[in-house]
Amino acid sequence: MHERLVPGLYIVATPIGNLSDLSPRAASVLASADLIAAEDSRVTARLLAHVGAKRPMIAYHDHNADQVRPSLIARMADQAVALVSDAGTPLISDPGYKLVRDARAAGRNVVSIPGPCAAVAALTLAGLPTDRFLFLGFLPAKAAARKTALDEVKQVRATLIVYESAARLGTTLAALAAVLGHRDAAVVREISKKFEETVTGPLDELARRYADSPPKGEIVIVIGPPADAEPASDEQLDKALRAAMRSMTASRAAAHVAEQLGLPRRRVYDRAMALK
Repeated sequence: MHERLVPGLYIVATPIGNLSDLSPRAASVLASADLIAAEDSRVTARLLAHVGAKRPMIAYHDHNADQVRPSLIARMADQAVALVSDAGTPLISDPGYKLVRDARAAGRNVVSIPGPCAAVAALTLAGLPTDRFLFLGFLPAKAAARKTALDEVKQVRATLIVYESAARLGTTLAALAAVLGHRDAAVVREISKKFEETVTGPLDELARRYADSPPKGEIVIVIGPPADAEPASDEQLDKALRAAMRSMTASRAAAHVAEQLGLPRRRVYDRAMALK
């Protein structure tokens, strides 16, 4: 007999591979919930069978979320509703945040049951800096939109994490190499499953490796931060200043070049005055 849960929303992380990764607390909450909001009830049914439980379920996913959400919020007034995705932590690369937002707005109790997350697991496997990282989810499928998205983050001094399908892996790695340049990266697949694999190397090498031989399974790409740029030489500074001063005052040119080259404004201004 499981203890009755306090009514509200329970955000439950589920295994991304090995079912034994389900925490005892998560198993208890799933077995006790009055209702489980599941991305795919067939997947969640297998997880419930693993813990020896049967609970009522309702589908909650991209295509019906707006219609289902109000009734879920209403039920949370006197029922414990557990939110699960097919694998990993709900709300990571899915629209579940709206359910949390509306539950809080309605004064409902909201509890997180932490557990597996493919993005964080891949980060720990990649052997790349972990002090700062940026999760990008799935990049746009169309080339122009994908390039725009990558241009926005190419100067971010953090490790980048991307989800991708096996079929698009080669194309995405090539796009990453073209926009981000020479960076160390890792392709992590099938985390916590029998054929878990982590392949590391420069982005361009990984793009060639997977260009014509996409692997199977769920994939996370982890890309290291940009390397520290070499400081501009005096020759580069003078060249940039002369070009800028053809169309700007010395003061404006100095400010422009200082930002462009990442140099102290005082140094650049003094040099501009000397060249003038």
